[in-house]
Amino acid sequence: MASALVGGAFLSGFINVVFDRLLSPEALNLIKGKKLDQHLVQRLKTALLAAGALVTDAEMKQFRNKDVKDWLDSLKDALYVADDLLDLILTKAATQNKNKVSNFLLSFPIFKDRKIVSDLENIVATIEDIEKRAYILHLNEIPKDNFSWRIATTSLVKAHKGIHGREDDKKALSKLLKLETTEAKTYVTVIPIVGMGGVGKTTLAQWLYNNDELMKGFDFKVWICVSEEFDVVKITQTIIQGVTDVLCNTKDLSLLQEHLKDKLSGKKFFIVLDDVWSHDRHIWNNFIAPFQYGAKGSKILVTTQSKDVASVVQSCPPYILNELSDEYCWCVFKDNAGYDELSGNTTLEEIGRKIVKKCKGLPLAAETLGGLLWTKYDIKSWNAILESEVWEFDLNDSKIIPALLISYYHLPPYLKRCFVYCSLFPKDYTFSKDELILLWMAEDLLEQPKRGKTFEEIGYEYFDALVSRLFFKQFSTKNDLFVMHDLIHDLAISVGGKFYFQSEDPRNADEISTETRHLSYTRLTNLISKDFDVFSRIKSLRTLLYIAHSTISNESNENVQNVTLSNNKCLRVLSIDSDRKLKVLPDSICELIHLRYLGLSRINMMTLPESLGDLYNLHTLKLSNCLSLTMLPNNMQNLVNLRHLDIRGTPIKEMPPGMSKLKKLHFLSDFVVGKEEENGIMELGELSNLHGSLCISKLENVANSSDALKARIMDKTHIDELDLRWSEGGDMGTSSESVRDILDKLKPHQGLQVLSILNYKGTILPDWVGHPFYRNMTRLVLRGCINCWALPSLGQLPSLKSLEIGNFDGLVNIGEDFYKNYDDHSSLEASFPSLEKLTFEYLPCWEEWESGEPNAFPKLKTLKISNCPSLKGNLPSHLPALEIVNISDCRQLVSSLPKGPAFQTLVIRRIHKILLQEIPLSLQYISITECDEVDKYLESFSVSQSQVVALHDLQISGCNNFVSFPIEGLAVPSMTMLTLHNCKKLKSLPCHMNTHLPNLESLYINSCPKIELFPDGGLPPNFKVLGIGNSDKLVSNLSSIGVHEGLTTLYIWGPCESVESFPNELLLPQLPALTNLELYDFRNMKTLDCEELLHLTSLQIFRIIRCPKLRNMTGERLPASLIELKIYDSLCLAELCKKKDPNIWPKISHIPDIQINGRRLT
Repeated sequence: MASALVGGAFLSGFINVVFDRLLSPEALNLIKGKKLDQHLVQRLKTALLAAGALVTDAEMKQFRNKDVKDWLDSLKDALYVADDLLDLILTKAATQNKNKVSNFLLSFPIFKDRKIVSDLENIVATIEDIEKRAYILHLNEIPKDNFSWRIATTSLVKAHKGIHGREDDKKALSKLLKLETTEAKTYVTVIPIVGMGGVGKTTLAQWLYNNDELMKGFDFKVWICVSEEFDVVKITQTIIQGVTDVLCNTKDLSLLQEHLKDKLSGKKFFIVLDDVWSHDRHIWNNFIAPFQYGAKGSKILVTTQSKDVASVVQSCPPYILNELSDEYCWCVFKDNAGYDELSGNTTLEEIGRKIVKKCKGLPLAAETLGGLLWTKYDIKSWNAILESEVWEFDLNDSKIIPALLISYYHLPPYLKRCFVYCSLFPKDYTFSKDELILLWMAEDLLEQPKRGKTFEEIGYEYFDALVSRLFFKQFSTKNDLFVMHDLIHDLAISVGGKFYFQSEDPRNADEISTETRHLSYTRLTNLISKDFDVFSRIKSLRTLLYIAHSTISNESNENVQNVTLSNNKCLRVLSIDSDRKLKVLPDSICELIHLRYLGLSRINMMTLPESLGDLYNLHTLKLSNCLSLTMLPNNMQNLVNLRHLDIRGTPIKEMPPGMSKLKKLHFLSDFVVGKEEENGIMELGELSNLHGSLCISKLENVANSSDALKARIMDKTHIDELDLRWSEGGDMGTSSESVRDILDKLKPHQGLQVLSILNYKGTILPDWVGHPFYRNMTRLVLRGCINCWALPSLGQLPSLKSLEIGNFDGLVNIGEDFYKNYDDHSSLEASFPSLEKLTFEYLPCWEEWESGEPNAFPKLKTLKISNCPSLKGNLPSHLPALEIVNISDCRQLVSSLPKGPAFQTLVIRRIHKILLQEIPLSLQYISITECDEVDKYLESFSVSQSQVVALHDLQISGCNNFVSFPIEGLAVPSMTMLTLHNCKKLKSLPCHMNTHLPNLESLYINSCPKIELFPDGGLPPNFKVLGIGNSDKLVSNLSSIGVHEGLTTLYIWGPCESVESFPNELLLPQLPALTNLELYDFRNMKTLDCEELLHLTSLQIFRIIRCPKLRNMTGERLPASLIELKIYDSLCLAELCKKKDPNIWPKISHIPDIQINGRRLT
């Protein structure tokens, strides 16, 4: 089986890690101090070196010899044991030498030290024995320089019988080939095609190469399969041979390039470099030199899996080749399987399409799986493929395995280990870069930093390298999330073998090997039960990682933590996030002396044990959103190797003492200032390596500005986001001037990107807030500054994109000083030059907004003003980039709307005086809620005044004084949706809807009890969806719609308390196209009249929701066209259907899909 054959590819990297531990000064000094036999140390070195020299050969031969695979697994298992033992030795050495020995380590009596010596002797002997077994397996040392995992992707260029789903790609690339370069210095264009292995880059390049029409005009063409090594001499020789048809044997690059230059000069050529991996810019520049002499329009097409390669070679943007749709993959599959859809074998097609879904858009996977089924038309064969993993195929018979392994084995050893670790994630799991790097760090998968780099920076380089090679795909740019393609994920699982296990189903628990070291889970109860305890089978687990995936909650077993801690002393990663039942973390946590990562977020613990401070090796402690946790252990200062402490959303009252001793801290989410010197703000002063975001809260506990200065905020140049908070309410404690001095001394470095100041108690903000030297600041939040009577000058921040101002109780006027400091003569040409979003909220005394300079806010897209009851005006008159305006609870506001060509969305709520006489022509969406003068607003849409050309959605809600639409009706030909909600006095719909609103498709009317009829002339011809709720009179007059040929969906919502039978005779209009009908909240309806529904001849889906008294059906049956009947929260009818009651069942039994509360009735 392939999954049993693929593995050990990162073993050489693991050997290096163990070797580095062995040679560390701490380990050697401890061994010498205990008078250990130096011969033992030398034996271990020799055994590691000898085994490491054979790994390369073994990794190749494992595919042909299972005994070699077993040999590799034995070696890996021994390395894990050796690494655990050496880590124990290092930890003892470090803690004893620094005189900070934990109680647990001090408890080691001398005989246990002797046990360590004995264990070391045993593992040395084991590795020596493994190395000796290599002789029997005929494993040899292979020089790395002469060894290659690379396989040539193409031995010759041949035409393909067809390429499915690539028409757009063909057109785009054909266009690129035809384009003439505009560069003055060169006539050659390099076009990279970038895509993951197996996506069809080579196939597409071959189509271009063999397209006679496209090749017209090129004097010659050459195809080169580059593969692993970019050998400039060899590639140049091949091109010369392709141009001249003469074999060129010289290896002198200068002579070769001179010869090639002569052949290319003035000639238009097309050259394909297939499967390029090298991204060495020097090598590329050396290679490309002679091609500059070609004729205008010459092209070099490069196929690669690496964006790094593309960035080096490209002279135009890389062409990204994406995966195929399932439909096109099916076409590839059936072509290669020889399946004829006209054969009528629908069962095979159904199975085949399910197989294709597993290919996830990779044509090479579809081609390979289809080829395995060539001329096999029996269901058993196709099902065997469907139920198997692609990695189970024999490597000699399948291309998909080598295609993905090529990418994997091209990675350096350190990247292989990092990639395989991702097999612990469930399929389709989205992960963040930062979180994954923390796990890599905890597992010692990152090389030791050099030249001033940090572990985190090394991790970023590794991650970016895997993204560049397309092992990870970006899932969301907004949240910086990534995902692995399913086939790539399967590859990681295969390579990880039995040492990695991801559990989603307890039925898989028996597959966990005793050698498993890394285990992830989505529900911990799957792993521990009365009948089976997985932890009793695993001898040296290193990783126990909870992964919150899908909607599965982590319902813990009350014995989990005890079992976990007692049986797994080798853990490096322990994550029990979201374990709501976990109230107490045992004191025995200190026994996990190898632990680097501890995830305890979203749990209900009230305290943490003091023994937590004994975890000397701990790098990461995650305690976010622990809503019952208010204090951290007092001896946190002992965690001298701690790099990441996350307490976001956890109500810590104050920091523990001595935080300044944690000098390796790289990330500290929050610092809650205490009142004592030992936990005061000065403790931040020594934490000079902090990166990312930092929130400093309870600043009222800072005694004076001198203490604030000692925090050395200015020196923390790696902080990107700074949040400075005083507690809400309470007395100021210190004078306004003192508070201002404190904030002044908390001035951050000039590279800060995001700043928040909350609940500041001073009357004026310091001068540095908003100063133009913060050129990188993109977001600024000022809230809760209740004593401030003026805003600082903020308009000169050149990069500011988002500004939020709220709860300035003393602010009365926003004037010219808001835009610029007029004492500064170096101000920007336009104030707020980059601002895109501006929010003003809860400003009770704000009365006036002076418009300032006319060129301000050139890029503002969103303006939000809410809860500013005193604001009268004026809003800026012209905002050229404005798209969205949201104004609520500004009852005194009298102002015209800003104007701008991009204005699309207007939301107003509880606004009574705003002027809407001139509706922007570009406006597409309007929502008006609880406003008194809707009648006046709508005059702008009347037939005589309307100039609206883009509006497609109008919503009016809660407007109690809204009585009628303009007499002439609404003249908005672009409108597609109209929503009316809770307008108690509204008497009628707009007149002439059929002509004035010709494109209206959807109408929703809810809680408008005085509307009785639909307008004369009926609804527009394009009308499709009607929803009516809590409007009894209109429901009773549904027939006033008349005959409508286009209505497809009808929703009728209650409570219609007077309705006991539905529908009444002649209630429903003639609706020949109606396909969906929903009845909701008919509380007193007892009878459904099937006879009155029979004229709905196109009805397909019928939903009955919250009709608790419905138990009768009259008439012969429901319409024959129905394919779905869905019944929710209608107890009487549901029970009758389940029992197949003779009075109900004959009327519905013809419907193929009947669902009761979401479950299909069979």
